[in-house]
Amino acid sequence: MIIRRHYRGCLKENVDAKTKIKHLLNADTEIVKHNIKNNRCLTVALYQYKDMIFLYYEALDEGLLPTELFPMLSNELFLWPSKDGLTEWAFMYPIYYHSIPESIDEWSRSTKKTRRGRIAYLHPDKLFSYVYYHKALVDEGLLDGDQYQSIALHENILFSYFEEPKIFTHIKRDSVEDSKIINEWLAVDPESHFDHALSGESNFLFIDEIFSMGREDVTDETSL
Repeated sequence: MIIRRHYRGCLKENVDAKTKIKHLLNADTEIVKHNIKNNRCLTVALYQYKDMIFLYYEALDEGLLPTELFPMLSNELFLWPSKDGLTEWAFMYPIYYHSIPESIDEWSRSTKKTRRGRIAYLHPDKLFSYVYYHKALVDEGLLDGDQYQSIALHENILFSYFEEPKIFTHIKRDSVEDSKIINEWLAVDPESHFDHALSGESNFLFIDEIFSMGREDVTDETSL
């Protein structure tokens, strides 16, 4: 089973230097590599925007936690209150995707790809409308998009992960029907849902990748 997970972290005030963040990630690189080699995960990617860190990974071990992948970086994050107590990483709820992983072979990348991360801010009064229509699109399963795209939500912030070049697909792969829900979504003015002052006129703002590694990277490295 492949479980796609998204998390959000917040850097402590004393961790504002790029050199220090790079040092922390260098220390965690071998740990991530070890977990990929030992079949606990497939792909791991980290992105930064200001003091916020966004993490995407594909777990093969349901119990794999962000603190296991990035123990050094995790020590430099503020703690979030959660139902289970304080935590370094706030869980982001997945609300939108175009494909459901069915096997490791089917999900594995045959070539290296560019891993992209974006964020968007929703107007609080439009948050539930956004979630409603995107959950409906997923349930319908007919809208094409990147196989690896996944959008998750924490507070009113969306974190979108996808890969390029894109592999276009939809959840109901054998169906050639057109999506009807997309017309309903377009009718409620999608642009009005986004806080453009915070995330730009394009709705989603591309953010800096600070770390990424996939099974294909580790395999290539091993074969050298």
